[in-house]
Amino acid sequence: MLVQQLLSPLQITSWELITGDQFSDTLELLELLDEKDMDLICCYRNVHSPAWQHPHSLGSHLDVLIQKTSTPVLVLPHPRAGYAYDHAFDDMRQVLAVTNHMTNDNLLVSYAAEFTGSVGHLHLAHIEDDIVFSRYMEAISKITTIDTQSAETALRYQLLKYPREYMDSCKAVLSMRNPGMSIEAIITYGHRLREYLVYVDDLKINLLVMRGKDEDQLAMHGLSYPLAIELRQIPILII
Repeated sequence: MLVQQLLSPLQITSWELITGDQFSDTLELLELLDEKDMDLICCYRNVHSPAWQHPHSLGSHLDVLIQKTSTPVLVLPHPRAGYAYDHAFDDMRQVLAVTNHMTNDNLLVSYAAEFTGSVGHLHLAHIEDDIVFSRYMEAISKITTIDTQSAETALRYQLLKYPREYMDSCKAVLSMRNPGMSIEAIITYGHRLREYLVYVDDLKINLLVMRGKDEDQLAMHGLSYPLAIELRQIPILII
């Protein structure tokens, strides 16, 4: 099985297969999963739906699954769609972890490191939205008592200071635990969605790791949904 081969470095000891004839709607699927004691759910896009022919969504079953379970979900390219990158199922040695706020997200980093393995390359990414930053700077420029240039320089530095310090601490800890693992930090300004898509292509990422739940809303967390829709070509781990 392709998925088992892909995840072989994790040394998973038990697998259980749930097929489409075991459920007819999302409620039945959730009831099936509630009966299991799982550490990971693997599911391809638009499961149990013909919508895989139209790259607009994850499909109703997967969408509900991500929101209603506490178990991490590994989202895989649809087996019939033909859009997966050639390297998508080679291994998971190039892993990219992203979040809106890469500060003290230990769970996200831990999952990403676990999937990267002892000799892989883990990329921790934090991108500040340059459009939002520009809007705030425009507002600050209207305040005559503030030196706009000094404020911009100080604010630019400060916004990247915390994620940089956090990633440095992650690199220190992970390097001690896994000396063979390469850990790189990506900290910059830009259009988040566009920048992440570029990094996935340029670095030939095998796995994207990101948050999928938002405590304040029913929809997927922040940038996660558009990323999940756009990045159909590689596996995505949503926690």
